[in-house]
Amino acid sequence: MPVSLDPAPHVHVFDARGVARRFRHAAIFGAPGALRNGETMRFVNDHDPIPLLDQLGQRFGAHLSISCLQRGPDAVVIDFGVHGLPEG
Repeated sequence: MPVSLDPAPHVHVFDARGVARRFRHAAIFGAPGALRNGETMRFVNDHDPIPLLDQLGQRFGAHLSISCLQRGPDAVVIDFGVHGLPEG
C-alpha cells in the first residue's frame, strides 16, 4: 500500500521526482536544514538515495531521524525528522 503524500501537521512532502537530477542532491541536502524541531520531511524519490542518506546522517548526526516508509519500483518514500536542534 502506498504511503500518503497528503499534507499533515508537521509533515512536509518533498517529491524529488519533479526536480532535475543534477539539482536533486543540493535540494535534498538543504531541505532538512529548513526543518524545525519536531517537523518531518516526507521525501519521495524514484530511486533509493543510499549515499545521500549517509551524508545527511554525518551532517546532522543525532538530530536527524531517518525512516524508510516505502521502497518500491515507482517510489522510495523516506521520512526525515529533526529534533534536539538549538532554537534560534
